[in-house]
Amino acid sequence: MSGFRFVQYLTFKADPAWRRLSNDERRCGREEFAQELERADGIKTYAYSTLGLKANADLFLWRMSNAPEGLQESQSRLLLTGLGRYLEQTHSFIGLISPSTYVRRQDSQEQAVFEKDRQPYLIVYPFSKTIEWYLMSKEARQGMMNEHIRVGHDFPMIRQVLVYSTGLDDQEFVVSYETEDLAAFQQLVIALRDTEARRYTLRDTPIFTCVYRPLAETLALLG
Repeated sequence: MSGFRFVQYLTFKADPAWRRLSNDERRCGREEFAQELERADGIKTYAYSTLGLKANADLFLWRMSNAPEGLQESQSRLLLTGLGRYLEQTHSFIGLISPSTYVRRQDSQEQAVFEKDRQPYLIVYPFSKTIEWYLMSKEARQGMMNEHIRVGHDFPMIRQVLVYSTGLDDQEFVVSYETEDLAAFQQLVIALRDTEARRYTLRDTPIFTCVYRPLAETLALLG
């Protein structure tokens, strides 16, 4: 898994017509979709439910590969499955895994992408800094990021996954946090609002709160 470098986040909305199919049609459609996810060569996928948590997203896929070509081919096959024919892709974010320029020693709190276990909740959002941020000296930016990092270390139960999108997608980063406690994550966000670096945030929406479940259970929630 440590060889993966390309990351893709996808959200899908289920067509209401899906739930009007027979039980057998829906069961077969879910099984086809799951089989394609599990047999996709060279791709790691984590599936999350966003049902009821975002108006235009019922299913969230976090996928990793060495290059985008395999992800495109796999998605083409996914959309031809019984379930896939009733799914509309509503968001897509892509990026590369890279070491942070602000952290010397990265642990799972700074970069949890290669952890083997996944936490119950994943919060994901695209993120961009202002032009002014990059026109400052590296030393000035490092000082503000040190404050940001110190605040994060007050919440050791929360892990971060950072993906670099600069030049590849509309956002500069895709920031994700894994946690067992959504209230603790909310307190982290509130604490980070008071840091100096917050002045230089250009965009950090839309936000997706995702629930991690076994794949069969996640797909069953779609109906």
